Amino acid sequence: MSSKERPTLGGTRIKTRKRNIAAPLDPAAFSDAVVQIYLDNAGDLELIAKSIESSELDFSRYGDTFFEASILYCLLHGDGVVFTGGRTQPGTTKPDEGERHTYSVIHCEPTREDILPSVFFIQKILRRRPFLIKYLENVMRRFLQSLELFEDNERKKLAIFTALAFSQKLSGLPPETVFQPLLKDNLVAKGLVLTFLTEFFKEFLVENTLDDLIALLKRGKVEDKLLDFFPSSKRSPEAFSEHFTKEGLVPLVQYNEKKLFELKLAEMKSALTTQISEEADVEEVIETVKHHVKESKLPDIEIVRLLWDVIMDAVQWSGKNQQQNANTALRQVKTWAKLLNSYCTSGKLELELIYKVQIQCYEDAKLMKLFPEIVRSLYDQDVLAEDTILHWFRKGTNPKGRQTFVKSLEPFVKWLEEAEEEE
Repeated sequence: MSSKERPTLGGTRIKTRKRNIAAPLDPAAFSDAVVQIYLDNAGDLELIAKSIESSELDFSRYGDTFFEASILYCLLHGDGVVFTGGRTQPGTTKPDEGERHTYSVIHCEPTREDILPSVFFIQKILRRRPFLIKYLENVMRRFLQSLELFEDNERKKLAIFTALAFSQKLSGLPPETVFQPLLKDNLVAKGLVLTFLTEFFKEFLVENTLDDLIALLKRGKVEDKLLDFFPSSKRSPEAFSEHFTKEGLVPLVQYNEKKLFELKLAEMKSALTTQISEEADVEEVIETVKHHVKESKLPDIEIVRLLWDVIMDAVQWSGKNQQQNANTALRQVKTWAKLLNSYCTSGKLELELIYKVQIQCYEDAKLMKLFPEIVRSLYDQDVLAEDTILHWFRKGTNPKGRQTFVKSLEPFVKWLEEAEEEE
């Protein structure tokens, strides 16, 4: 089949002899009856769906048997049809004695074109019998907990099937049904889960965005547990990036790196906010920053932004008039100037600090008129150099409130320029 051809439920139509299939009273008889429907219709899923619809088979009793996630019945001595195509021997994935059809997921090629019709088929069955979704959930859960009983190629087929099931929004299948059983220690340790999920991610992203995948992981309650799917010896951000980059899933790597970065920033901000709110010694706070920078390898520009945020967030502004706000803000700058000075070590970082002050004063009405006073205080405390202030005044690029702030800073800039001329 061409990769551009969309697979359908249709197939070769053949004449079949009609059978009066009595309602079986045990899983084995039920399985045999369904297998016979497959064989009678030569695997044509459209005809099979119609035959099943008109049959008197007791799906309310043997829904598990119908779906059979292969390995489930290896463990429970039952029989299944959709995934393996027939009965299986207890404790194995080997076929039991008896007639067996070859139109199951396991017998497909490991491609979306071959497996997609089975997804459409199950979707059709579920729409006609919505109550069967609980059986599909049970089957998939048990199957996924037994991945080690499958061969590599079979696991790939099942990963593709599972991804297509979500991609095609298979009726009512909850993501946690798939993801939670995979957090099984022995499966994770063998690397089977990582291999399965890698194939799952690759297939799902063929027709869906990374945002769709993240939303699915969130619904499955594993968005924050992706590293838990790695064997313990490889459970590190570096191993995560290396593995998924090699597999061509760079957007997932970038997402994870961004998430880890934000987490590190949040942890650092929380620690510093507590210290500053409790008026800890400035040297102690500087040591805390050094520790987090060493552990997290955060860029200097992010450190400067964060320091300004935590310093100003610690201020209690409510119920104060403009002059009180001004006094409080300037006192805060003076108190923590040494902290800011420790990390504003270049013109670029100083300029970033001015931009942070500019944005906060623009977005916070009570600070709008304080911009020139804060800049002057930062200059007086040797946090901002004269050249940095003049550069911002003449060539600053952030447009937020710039026109207003430039005008309000004119007297101070004029004073700086005159002092420069006198020297």
